[in-house]
Amino acid sequence: MAQHVVVREYDGGAKQRYEAAREALEGALGQNLAAIWHIGSTAVEGLAAKPIVDIMAAVKSLEEVDGLAEKLCGMGYEYLGEFGIAGRRYLRKGGDERTEQVHIFRADDTYNIVRHLAFRQYMRTHADEREEYARLKRELALKYPYDIEGYCDGKDEYVRRVEKLALAEYDDSWDRLYLAARRVQGARALSPLVEAGSVAAALMTDSGRIYAGVCIDTACSLGMCAERNAIANMITNGENKICKLVAVMPDGRAGMPCGACREMLMQLGCGDAQILCNYYGGGVVRLKDLVPDWWR
Repeated sequence: MAQHVVVREYDGGAKQRYEAAREALEGALGQNLAAIWHIGSTAVEGLAAKPIVDIMAAVKSLEEVDGLAEKLCGMGYEYLGEFGIAGRRYLRKGGDERTEQVHIFRADDTYNIVRHLAFRQYMRTHADEREEYARLKRELALKYPYDIEGYCDGKDEYVRRVEKLALAEYDDSWDRLYLAARRVQGARALSPLVEAGSVAAALMTDSGRIYAGVCIDTACSLGMCAERNAIANMITNGENKICKLVAVMPDGRAGMPCGACREMLMQLGCGDAQILCNYYGGGVVRLKDLVPDWWR
């Protein structure tokens, strides 16, 4: 039986379905997982959509994902490999009455990751396009109720047009910084006295280059924080002007630099307020606001 194409009004319950799927996928992908997002129409409040939760995941290794194919199939997914998009791993659940789709990319595949996030953000912030997209989808669902390829082909030109608009106004720097930090993050023991990698950081210089680093924890407090490791990497490569920074905690959440790192950043920038720190999804803070009434 062909997949049934039906477009319904926005359903807030999709958020709960996403959260349940996210928790299960996080458990399955483990340390290989760098980030995971709710994407697609069900991730846009107020947008009519097929009742399918689309999920995008970024991982450090696609080969490790391939090694989990049997486990993921045991969770109810069909494991379909690239399925028409190079560098992707595509999973789906629900058969002809599909309920869930998962798109997995390498964490350094910023093209595919960013275009999905940009489209989602554009739909969330442009009500006119949101209404137009909903109208188009309703028309196509009526025209192709059991022809998913016809439905998708009918959307293709519109999606490509809006994607270009979305990418033109989307700031992907925070996504790239977060993913750069997550790619190097991962707790590991280097010796009985030295551990590293539980915290990671990435910074962007005025030139647009990104430098990452991980924490190094030692006996007798001889190590360094991830932020200072990233700074050292930057200086080693001949740069010293920082504009943005993300620090990622062991649970994958972005947080603010510690006091010592704030002081080093302030000294490096001579109190320059333009360095931005990001919670990655939780807001942006200027470094100077984190260190009010700095001593110099």
